[in-house]
Amino acid sequence: MNTRLNKKTQFVNLGLIGYQDAWEYQTRLFEKILSVKTSNRDLEPNDKKITGNYLIFCEHPHVFTLGKSGKESNLLLNKNGLPSLQASYFHINRGGDITYHGPGQIVGYPIFDLENFFTDIHQYLRLLEEVIIQTLVVFDIPAGRIKGLTGVWVDSESERSARKICAFGVRASRWVTMHGFALNVNTDLNYFDHIVPCGIKDKSVTSLQKELGHQVDMARVQLILKEKMTNLFELEIEGLQTGTDEMILP
Repeated sequence: MNTRLNKKTQFVNLGLIGYQDAWEYQTRLFEKILSVKTSNRDLEPNDKKITGNYLIFCEHPHVFTLGKSGKESNLLLNKNGLPSLQASYFHINRGGDITYHGPGQIVGYPIFDLENFFTDIHQYLRLLEEVIIQTLVVFDIPAGRIKGLTGVWVDSESERSARKICAFGVRASRWVTMHGFALNVNTDLNYFDHIVPCGIKDKSVTSLQKELGHQVDMARVQLILKEKMTNLFELEIEGLQTGTDEMILP
């Protein structure tokens, strides 16, 4: 266990960025933290380097992503049809099944060393869910969890009308996390018709825009999300960076 806890977290807003570029970017941060932890193995406690944490927000162009344990059959169209949707497809190394990312959706990638917080992946996931639930409270949208299913759901207590508003898929190695959550804000929900979202056949998806009946200010939602992340994880946000320049790497 790391005895020199560091909750300082660099907030990075990548804006609209291709999925491949964002995946490679968060992977570099992820591997950088792992490298520090590896080098710390041979050092005395007082000589060990403190690991960093990063919180990335972005949007992606239309893309379908399949988790490592997902079923490709949950993509309901032939891959040759992807160009007609201006969409791409990636089979990636997170947990979970298939989901969609696109404009109007806020994607959050926490690259955290959980040894700076707590070493419990279930607690981590529950706190991420709570971030979304508390964000939706601000917009008077009732949301919660459904036992046995991933995500945050609107009308979660209703078996018939429950609908997913936020999907989750994470990867963790040596307590370092990557990937994260995707919150539908002004998302084109028609794209979900081309998949079985998260492999769940009997539930629909929704967005803030659909629930409220009007478009929602993305910047405001991002601000609230960042505030809830800061409070629930007790982060010490170190500022705002934009872009993917090498200069913001640790």
